[in-house]
Amino acid sequence: MTFRALRHVAAPAIALVLALSPGLPAGAQSPAPPLPKEEPAPSLPAEYDDAARRAYAQGLGEARDLVNANRYDEALARLDLLIAARPREPQARFLKAVVLADTGRAADAMVALRAIVADYPELPEPRNNLAVLYAAGGNYALAREELELAIAAAPDYAIAHENLGDVHTRLAVVHFERAAALDKGNKAAPQKLKLARDLLGVAR
Repeated sequence: MTFRALRHVAAPAIALVLALSPGLPAGAQSPAPPLPKEEPAPSLPAEYDDAARRAYAQGLGEARDLVNANRYDEALARLDLLIAARPREPQARFLKAVVLADTGRAADAMVALRAIVADYPELPEPRNNLAVLYAAGGNYALAREELELAIAAAPDYAIAHENLGDVHTRLAVVHFERAAALDKGNKAAPQKLKLARDLLGVAR
């Protein structure tokens, strides 16, 4: 039984708030004063215009193709350019964390994922992948915490529920092993340990 990491993250929506002029009171008897000039809608920063968005999406697709072809160095270089151009966008940052994890740079991947979580606590995918890395290092308590936060942000996020089940089962193995070692006369703990190991497919 293995933990499931995600390879894509959804983009958070950019909300634009437009100021509306208040209406005149109904039944006013004096001539209404002229309405103030309507302020133009705030313009998006240049990096968020249509052309920039298309370029970012194209670059992200190219980076994913490089990852799928195991051309990780080229993928990282492409992703670094995308991140430099649009540092707040989470997709390239998330994919970079995936590449770092895939290439054995777990510590760097965790740093990248923590940064995304700090900027976008509502996104469950970075928390899920961070939990997978914690679990791979045996830090099941931290993995459980991240998965619970992911589920709190997205209650219907099935993968996080599945991974949380795996974390609880692995924690059960740890505690059943401890119980069996501390109390040699305990007959139940070894039986429960076997069931938990069988569930995980852990060799005895």
